[in-house]
Amino acid sequence: MDKFGKHGRSGFVRTRIPRPQVLLQPIQPSGHPGVCRNCACRMSRFPQKSSSELLQSECRHSRADSSSNLAMDTFWLEVESIKESTECEPDECNLTDAKPPEEGEAEAEWLQDAGLSDLIGDHAAENGNSVLLSTLTKTQAAAVQRRLDTYTRSRRKKNKQPVRDVRDIFGVETEPETNLEMDRSHRKSASSNNIQKTDPMETQEFPSPLRGSAREELFSTEIAYSEQAAILLKGSFPRESRRIKDESCLPKFKIPKGRLGVTKIGDLSLQDMKKIPTLALIELTALCDVVGLELKRNKAVKRKAAERKLFGVSLGTLLENDEKLFPNTRVPLILQALLSCLEKKGLDTEGILRVSGSQSRIKSLEQKLESEFYTGFFQWDEVHQNDVSGLLKRFIRELPTPLLTAEYLPAFAAVQNIPDLKQRLQALNLLILILPEPNRNTLKALLEFLRLVVTRERKNKMNLWNVSTVIAPNLFMHKGLPNKIPEGKEKQLAEGAADVVRMMIHYQDLLWTVASFLVSQVRKLNESSSRRYQFCDRRIKNLLRKINLDKEKTEKNHGEPSKIVKVQASPFLKDSLEVRLTSGTKAADVLRQFQKNLCQNGWNIVNTVKLIKCNGSVDTMNLLFYEVGGNISEHCLDPDTYLLDLYHVNPHAEWVIRQNPSFPRTL
Repeated sequence: MDKFGKHGRSGFVRTRIPRPQVLLQPIQPSGHPGVCRNCACRMSRFPQKSSSELLQSECRHSRADSSSNLAMDTFWLEVESIKESTECEPDECNLTDAKPPEEGEAEAEWLQDAGLSDLIGDHAAENGNSVLLSTLTKTQAAAVQRRLDTYTRSRRKKNKQPVRDVRDIFGVETEPETNLEMDRSHRKSASSNNIQKTDPMETQEFPSPLRGSAREELFSTEIAYSEQAAILLKGSFPRESRRIKDESCLPKFKIPKGRLGVTKIGDLSLQDMKKIPTLALIELTALCDVVGLELKRNKAVKRKAAERKLFGVSLGTLLENDEKLFPNTRVPLILQALLSCLEKKGLDTEGILRVSGSQSRIKSLEQKLESEFYTGFFQWDEVHQNDVSGLLKRFIRELPTPLLTAEYLPAFAAVQNIPDLKQRLQALNLLILILPEPNRNTLKALLEFLRLVVTRERKNKMNLWNVSTVIAPNLFMHKGLPNKIPEGKEKQLAEGAADVVRMMIHYQDLLWTVASFLVSQVRKLNESSSRRYQFCDRRIKNLLRKINLDKEKTEKNHGEPSKIVKVQASPFLKDSLEVRLTSGTKAADVLRQFQKNLCQNGWNIVNTVKLIKCNGSVDTMNLLFYEVGGNISEHCLDPDTYLLDLYHVNPHAEWVIRQNPSFPRTL
């Protein structure tokens, strides 16, 4: 039985629920009052449409748009289905209405979430934020400066103790500008000039992917997205805001691999991944500032936790309970069971996800799972697939907080307002990195299943747009969020929400990447954590310049044509493996060398049972190459990583060969 433990580059692994023959200790069911029934107006972030209105809507449009309109009709029918499923539920929900934040309050919360809380308050500390500030790019620093400036003004208006001027923090002289566009234009120009002077990829262009057909486009992660946006603005590249309904016309994006390879979510240790959300939030804010999009966030939704074990329970609680049975579980077992059931007998069902099951059967199924799921005796073969798909959507909706989080759900919805497709994907990539790990892992499991549904389109009649329109209401509608849909914007917002879901399904491999510039910032944070810079207001500008110069020196440090390093393979060998690195040596080359010599040259083999195939050869797919220590906690390397370049970036790291914890993969 596979457990969803730490996964390497091989991908996503699901924990399987024990079948009836595997007995677990029964868990006594507790009382479970129904999930709260919120008032219809609060649940309906999108207005209801009657069946007659749906028919009239279809007749009004041209034949060319009929398939798109039919898909949007599916969206409204899904909204109706969600309403019907909540009509008979008791009202036991404790909700807090969202109220507009006071001036400066949103900026204070942003600074706290960005790891810069020491810059605010009556007794702002200086040393705590120097390391983080020293890693920021020009556009990122401008985003911090803008929020700190707004916070400072709000504090002064309230006649509280004066706080430091933003110029004291960044050591620059700025003239107060009342024109926001003038200030933004100034920062974009400065950012563009800075990139051209310091970045080795200064001549690379970033064309809009909407200009061509479904050709392959580059998706660079070496340069900060906000800096790329500044370059685009300076070049005055045309923007197109139209939606591409035909997935065959969606561009294909490819990440150009640098010398250090590509890093996926899961390749970094938990310790390093904890630094990523803070950096991603700052970068997302900088990107939104450059493209002129206001980044709004909700307050956390306060909702009474359900007194049950499965539905209406937070992801954290579910995982805590599941890990008592299966350690290292990263996706709730109930969700894995629902997806597994649908994969086995629902993928070829016509209209799966779109055709709702019986509400009474779904409610009965939910109650039965609450009492029998953890016993291992529940008979999935007796369940109708449409009821399971309805219960899957219900599980997502009934989470105490939205799967995309209450704080960032508006940001996910606002992505549709970015005209450039590549920049929309950049924003989504950053938002996914900001998500808490349980939400991110659960979302990935859902998206992988939805991609499977789309691959069976010929049989189930559910293409990418159909699936997106069905799932969007379940992700973007939540009982704890107020209804603030401007009149006349319903269709636009509905299509936008569906388009965001479609991008997450179609480009999920791309979105689950940790950008190279973020990994570089993590390295800088780790390097500086042991030697705190003294944050001197008059010297911060010189400090930033010095760090950039040090970075250039590191990148140009290729004086050694070769280097002999030791690679540890302690699970298999008692002695380390000596490897000569040249400019062309890749991680995959070392793994092949290890494979070739594992049983030769008199090596003292400790354990190779799990690596040896039936024919006696060694399976390199079962091996992973790690960079450990130095300026990174732990990093699973891309096979195409050039090791001599990596040595120059992190000369104090140890290199280790380990067995892939998720191989062989069992689905």
